[in-house]
Formats: sequence, structure tokens, C-alpha cells
Amino acid sequence: MDKASLDRRRFLKLAALGAGATGLEATMSGPSRAEPVKTHARILVIGAGAAGTALANRLSERLEGARITMLDPRQDHHYQPGFTLIAAGLKPSGYSVSKTSDWLPRSVEWVAEGAADIDPEAKTVTTTSGKSLDYDYLVVATGLKLDFAAIEGMSLDLIGTNGIGSVYAGPEYAAKTWAAMERFTDTGGVGLFTRPATEMKCAGAPLKYTFLTDDHARRKGTRGKVEILYAAHNNAFFSVPIVNEKVRMLYEERGFKTAYNHVMTAIDPGRKVATFATPDGPQEIGFDFTNVIPPMRAHDVVKDSPLSWKTGKWVDQGWVEVDKHTLRHTRFDNVFAVGDVAGVPKGKTAASVKWQVPVVEDQLVAAIEGREGTMTYNGYTSCPLITRVGRAMLVEFDYNNNLTPSFPGIIAPLEELWVSWLMKEVALKATYNAMLRGRA
Repeated sequence: MDKASLDRRRFLKLAALGAGATGLEATMSGPSRAEPVKTHARILVIGAGAAGTALANRLSERLEGARITMLDPRQDHHYQPGFTLIAAGLKPSGYSVSKTSDWLPRSVEWVAEGAADIDPEAKTVTTTSGKSLDYDYLVVATGLKLDFAAIEGMSLDLIGTNGIGSVYAGPEYAAKTWAAMERFTDTGGVGLFTRPATEMKCAGAPLKYTFLTDDHARRKGTRGKVEILYAAHNNAFFSVPIVNEKVRMLYEERGFKTAYNHVMTAIDPGRKVATFATPDGPQEIGFDFTNVIPPMRAHDVVKDSPLSWKTGKWVDQGWVEVDKHTLRHTRFDNVFAVGDVAGVPKGKTAASVKWQVPVVEDQLVAAIEGREGTMTYNGYTSCPLITRVGRAMLVEFDYNNNLTPSFPGIIAPLEELWVSWLMKEVALKATYNAMLRGRA
């Protein structure tokens, strides 16, 4: 049997088991659930993204009589793992867009506003219209803020012009990024790829898009006109040493130029020049195409609240100060954080959300019942690291940078496999949707 047929059989086997990429196991009937708990607790969830929505669905089934309120102004829900596929011309922008209301259970009260102030002492959250919401338990699931303003000269309206793209900015901007990348691979020049020095969601995405741009130029037959430069924010491409070495080898094999300890601080669209902070002082690098990835921080309402870290390396980033295993606040024991906003060393991916949500559910229900929770989060993070169209490495790891493959003996984490690509391109969205429903 040839390798392609073997990979296909393995993928079908995994699909039959209900397994999706990045450890998102799902079945049609959903996971076995504990007996419902009767309570009149008032639970407020801030943020209707993947983490907040998944948790709200699980709590609505687990708790009988609880008053669960969701606070979020966004009418649209974005499937963020699809942004890279949109920016590679593989999916339309609508692929990542659905309605927030489609995913929320009827038992949850949705307040379509943002949070303006969080007072954990008074146990209240003030909305942008001035409404005060009281709670017994608070879950912060606000995601993060793309701080484009931190890069001098950069703004959203530049995306799609002057060779400037930004995969993270949203589905419509990912589509504009694809158009810019398509033009660049026609005309050639310097493709400049970077990442910020802050914590960030899906830290593998900057690497994926570099690979995809290279692959697109090769498929067009224009790779000889294209120079690719990846400027790393520190002295590595990836935080897990063995994965970093694999990426370094692939970059070298494919003829990418690289620079270390370069952090973008400014961009001049007219000159097509980016400025970087380096150990040797500011340095300018010209580009014909660039994927701008801004610093990422907690939204101001969280960053400026008593809930954020007040000491340590994340003070300027504003992540919620939680225990990294229980995701419970270290100073306010009726507050939890889940998803990107949680101040933990790893875990800003959809796969991490899958593993974090049951932990918060368990710990919150335990608090309601006056006992200790039993579930903990080990930092599980996953990245289907695309290396070309049709090939990817399914990289999974924990807080200690240990590789934690979901399918040992079937999927080798550091091999470029067709089956890993299919998990990203085909299986992941279905399992993500199951997670949103609280069924995975």
C-alpha cells in the first residue's frame, strides 16, 4: 500500500473515532456528564468567544436553577483557526463567520454589550451602557486585544494596501491579506514575516503563513523572484526546543533568510519599510509584502481591573491572575478565567480552550457545592503547523514543553503529514463546533 493510501486510511479511522485535530475529541452524543447540580447561583460570563460559549453551554446543562448571563456586544462569532486558510486563498471570508446567537443556549441570558468596569470586591460588572450586573461567580473569557496602535504607523485600514497583510485581524482582513500575498507572489520581492514579543494566540500561525507564502510562490513558479525573511522576536522560532529545531531545519531547507531578536515597532507604508527594536538598536528592513502581527494584550477593562497580574512579566499585558492548574483567580476565589485572557504560561489556542473549559466547569461547580475541584489543566496546547498546502505537523505539548501526541504511533508530531493537514483543513471545524455546543 502506498503512503497516500495509508495516510487516507489513518485519517478515516480517526474520523470514525470522532477525533479532530488538536485534541478536540467529539462524539455525536457528547461526553458523559455528571448529575445536574441544583443551585440559585448567579454566574456571569464575560465574552462569547470559543471559551465563554463552550463553558456557558456546559454550565447550562450541569446546573439546574442557576442564572447564567453572557456579556458580549459581538453579533458575529469568528472561527479563528480558519483565518490562516482564508489568508492562503483556500477558504472564503464567510467560512469563519457565524452568529453569536446560533451557539448560545436559550437558558442563558445574553446581554449584547461590552464590559466597562469590573469590581470583584463588590461582585459587580458595569456594562458600556451603565447597567450594573451582580454575580456570585465570574468567568472572564474576553479573549485578547490586537494592539495595532503599538506599532507606529500601523492601522487596520492599511491591510490589503502597500503589501501589508495581517492574518489575525479578522476574516475580511485575512481575505485582504490573501489578495496582497497573491499580488506579491506574482511580482516578487521581499516577504517579511514577524511575531510580537508579547504572549500571543496560536504562536505557530506566523510560521504557518511564512510556509504557505513560500508554497504558493513555488506552485506558481515564481519562487525565484521571492525572498522570504522571518524575523524572530527572540532567539528562537518556537518555544518548544525540539519543534524550534525542526522549524529551523525546514526554514534552512527552503531557503528562508532569518533574523533573531527583532521586534517590529513601526511601519512606513509609503516607503515599505518596517523598523525593529534589536539588541544593536533600531533597524530598518524593507519589504514588498509583510504579515503584520501586533502585540497582544488583555482588553483594557481587564488589564485595568483588580483581576490582572500586578507583578511579574505580564504586568503590561494585563492577563487575569489565575492559578495555572485550576484557572481560579489567586486573590478572588469566585473568579475564573478561560481562554486567551487567562494569565498562564501556555494555552492561547482553540485546543487549549477544549481542555481548559472542563477544568473551569469542574472547579466552579465544586465551589458552588463547597468542596475542592478535582480537574486540573496541564498547559495542553496544540498547533497543526502547516508547512505547505497538503502537509502539516500536529504539534501538541504541555507546560513543561513535553510533546503530548494524541495519536502516538499513528501521527508522528514532527513529520509533515497529509493526515495532519486534513485534520486542520477538514476535521477541526466540526470538532470546534461540537466544543462550542458543550459536546466535546
